[in-house]
Amino acid sequence: MSDVRAEWVPEPSLPQPSAHSPRPEKRLLFLLGPAFVAAIAYVDPGNVAANLTAGAKYGYLLVWVLVVANVMAVLIQYLSAKLGLVTGKSLPELLGERLPRSGRLLFWVQAEAIAAATDLAEVIGGAIALHILFGLPLPLGGLIMGVVSTALLSVQSRRGQRPFEFVIIGLLAVVTVGFVAGLFVSPLSLSELVGGLVPRFQGTETVLLAASMLGATVMPHAIYLHSGLARDRHGASVDATRITHLLRATRWDVLIALVIAGSVNIAMLLLAASSLRGVEGTDSIEGAHAAIVAALGPVVGIVFGIGLLASGLASTSVGSYAGSQIMAGLLHLRVPLLLRRVVTLIPALIVLAIGFDPTSALVLSQVFLSIGIPFALIPLVAYTQNRKLMGEFTNPRVVTWLAWIVTALIVLLNVILIALIIVGES
Repeated sequence: MSDVRAEWVPEPSLPQPSAHSPRPEKRLLFLLGPAFVAAIAYVDPGNVAANLTAGAKYGYLLVWVLVVANVMAVLIQYLSAKLGLVTGKSLPELLGERLPRSGRLLFWVQAEAIAAATDLAEVIGGAIALHILFGLPLPLGGLIMGVVSTALLSVQSRRGQRPFEFVIIGLLAVVTVGFVAGLFVSPLSLSELVGGLVPRFQGTETVLLAASMLGATVMPHAIYLHSGLARDRHGASVDATRITHLLRATRWDVLIALVIAGSVNIAMLLLAASSLRGVEGTDSIEGAHAAIVAALGPVVGIVFGIGLLASGLASTSVGSYAGSQIMAGLLHLRVPLLLRRVVTLIPALIVLAIGFDPTSALVLSQVFLSIGIPFALIPLVAYTQNRKLMGEFTNPRVVTWLAWIVTALIVLLNVILIALIIVGES
């Protein structure tokens, strides 16, 4: 096979890397950014629905799920970024090269279904936020989310990745304030919090919620996307010294971004566990918001709504970005961003228009995402342990074993989840 860096033609809307990128980036701060874009996937409205439901129904019981999921996410997102930096290709591009045509099509179908489920959660969450803040009907809110997220994507298309990163990081800051603020006036139980770090379940529904929380934390589209984000930001390089420098910076990028995202997730669950447990109607985001207003005051409720809106806007923009990379890599097609945005918006608008319970749709979409994780994770681990592909940057043996253990645990949870659903319906 000829040198892929010479053959690769980047998508016009994405920043174009070169094999000899300049090296002005000496300071760590300058190198941060790609992981913060990927981290938005970890604080999207699906997380809000899953974490509030878990905390309101079961208190601190499932705190351990978020801790474990975030540790897994740090390893997974680093491997994804590493793959892009070392090979100069995104995970979808590598899959597109190595799978036969029928395999590429089948893989794309499941990846596209995952992308649709992602967009469903993000648009619905944003629509709920607009309903909470301004009383807008959910279908209208969903349409506004689609229009505004397209405008955000135009920043990336016209100005490049760095300005897009600044926009997303700004929204992440709003999300963090929106979901953490309530903890300052919410009475936490430290003893129950410590008890929630002990892994355990309480019946079938807690397993379903754990899978939903896992799907909302370790998201497939973030795994596909991060390899392209790192490559597009820093450029493809054959200089081992520069790659080593970038990988060192990437470890900090991933760690800082996901510690922030993980803290936001845990804060959401703790807020629900301390203020909403046992309160009637908190199994929906609207009900949880009403309970937050009643328990903690209207200011906290408004801040919560703003955080939810920022979460929806940022995550749906990042999700569409991921979808374009998946399609380009697997199908070798360049679909106009506006057209793709319209197509992926339709399922969410249909769900909102027919009156299906939006919070239930959010939680179920996260379970679906959890089932899709192995399809992204297995090839990622396999490629990063491939010496022919990664050369001197092949995963150390201990990292490979940890990655396969994480993969096995996720697959096992999904098998248990499917079995419980089948038993419950029989």
